[in-house]
Amino acid sequence: MEFSHLSIFIALSLALVVATNAVLPPELYWKSKLPTTQMPKAITDLLNPTDWTEEKSTSVAVGKGGVNVDAGKPKPGGTAVNVGKGGVHVNNGKGKPSGGTAVNVGKGGVNVNTGKGRGKPVRVAVGKRSPFDYIYAATETQLHDEPNVALFFLEKNLHYGTKLNLQFTKTTSNNEAKFLTKQVADSIPFSSNKVESILNRFSIKKGSEEAEIVKNTINECEENGIKGEEKLCVKSLESMVDFTTSKLGNDVEAVSTEVKNESSELQQYVIAKGVKRLGEKNKAVVCHKENYPYAVFYCHKTDTTKVYSVPLEGVDGNRVKAVAVCHTDTSQWNPKHLAFQVLKVQPGTVPVCHFLPQDHVVWVSK
Repeated sequence: MEFSHLSIFIALSLALVVATNAVLPPELYWKSKLPTTQMPKAITDLLNPTDWTEEKSTSVAVGKGGVNVDAGKPKPGGTAVNVGKGGVHVNNGKGKPSGGTAVNVGKGGVNVNTGKGRGKPVRVAVGKRSPFDYIYAATETQLHDEPNVALFFLEKNLHYGTKLNLQFTKTTSNNEAKFLTKQVADSIPFSSNKVESILNRFSIKKGSEEAEIVKNTINECEENGIKGEEKLCVKSLESMVDFTTSKLGNDVEAVSTEVKNESSELQQYVIAKGVKRLGEKNKAVVCHKENYPYAVFYCHKTDTTKVYSVPLEGVDGNRVKAVAVCHTDTSQWNPKHLAFQVLKVQPGTVPVCHFLPQDHVVWVSK
């Protein structure tokens, strides 16, 4: 499945942000708010691979067109927004266009690159309810979805030598869907009463599987959390940082699962020496990647969560630096949640743990 066209509105909004330097790029916003916090791989994978420095120009391309907007300076030192056969091109006048950031939208989908060739189109898998959303009962599909089923285990088994059958993959296949800046993301509708407008904006056909993905994600984001859970779907890295720091403060650590070699097969892993508890309190903010045309995360904070760094070694020699989250109070979860059906336990009886896919992020207080 494929989200095929990002609107010219997004491109021009992004162009305006870059050309006017109205806001800090996401990377610099992170550094300004979290100067001592290292950015995990799950985040860096979703950033535009460029410094966004003044020495580099920025270009945004959107199909064919014929509009030209210039900042008024006839020389290369000016800022120009051009929409021609080559698409929308924004140049801040400092450096050659090939050295900047490009966002291209064409038949292949949404593509973000640094000006060094064309990137891959954004693709998304047909969505289903997240196994990390506590209020839903597991579907038959989820009960036979080995990668997700294998992620759940009991805390009593979290120790050196435990053998587990696991498969580490990313939650969604639209991993080329990058973060938009907060200003651009906030300018795009994201609500159930604006679905038609959203589908039109992304040229998504009504009734298509892509349309169902959009609706499912928005509905999941709008529904109330369980008792004791504070949740927010964030549409930009800046919003993720703001939500997290409002719950945990600025002295935080952000971690994600890192896999040396991805495998398409379920295999046996053994927990190696070095299991480590992260954070001192039973509170954390966990952000789960959603299926959407651009990067959206379902973030939620609870005070009954333990986070662990867990080294794993596969039978094929693969090594994983996994992140495990253990929930000490599951009494409010749906009794037919995937975890209970897999582990054969009842809500609220024992701590339930799960490993996190590579594209999720966990925040804890240092």
